[in-house]
Amino acid sequence: MTRIIAGTRGGRTLRTPPGSGTRPTSDRVREALFSALEARDALRGGHVLDLYAGSGALGLEAMSRGARSCVLVESDRRAASVVAANVASLALTGVRVVPTTVSAALAGQPGAEGPADLVFIDPPYDVGEEALGTVLDRLVDGWLAADGLVVVERSSRSPEPAWPTGLERVGKPRKYGETTVWLAERA
Repeated sequence: MTRIIAGTRGGRTLRTPPGSGTRPTSDRVREALFSALEARDALRGGHVLDLYAGSGALGLEAMSRGARSCVLVESDRRAASVVAANVASLALTGVRVVPTTVSAALAGQPGAEGPADLVFIDPPYDVGEEALGTVLDRLVDGWLAADGLVVVERSSRSPEPAWPTGLERVGKPRKYGETTVWLAERA
């Protein structure tokens, strides 16, 4: 069962997409990640971009903890429908679900919310390093705020992302069993 860990919607359960290959970030990983983000004051009043949203757990957790707005991008129709249902069940405002691919979403310019203060990237394991690099390049090219922070979650067997010019890793990667989390900020 996936749930919101803390904040205004803490304890509320989230639906997960059936059979879509979605791997919701575990409660343990989200709890540790959001503790680190709150210590950096990376949530309150910020605009969040959740790419490869799955159930929407990362972006919705950020909203519960004080983010101002969130765009959840998910290409799988069933998963996008579950994300929309989760948003409705939590009665959150300032959240927009975009049912398209990440590359299509990032092909244009940021919406009315403007560049993101915090970006979550948790792609399926079969998304290769080159595709991830393209996403990171697009973020630097107008989608990430000047003091923005990027969170990349990957398999512990995956190499560290190739950070493009304009992004610099923050601290050491955090490993949680099969999952590794990297943070990067504008350089």
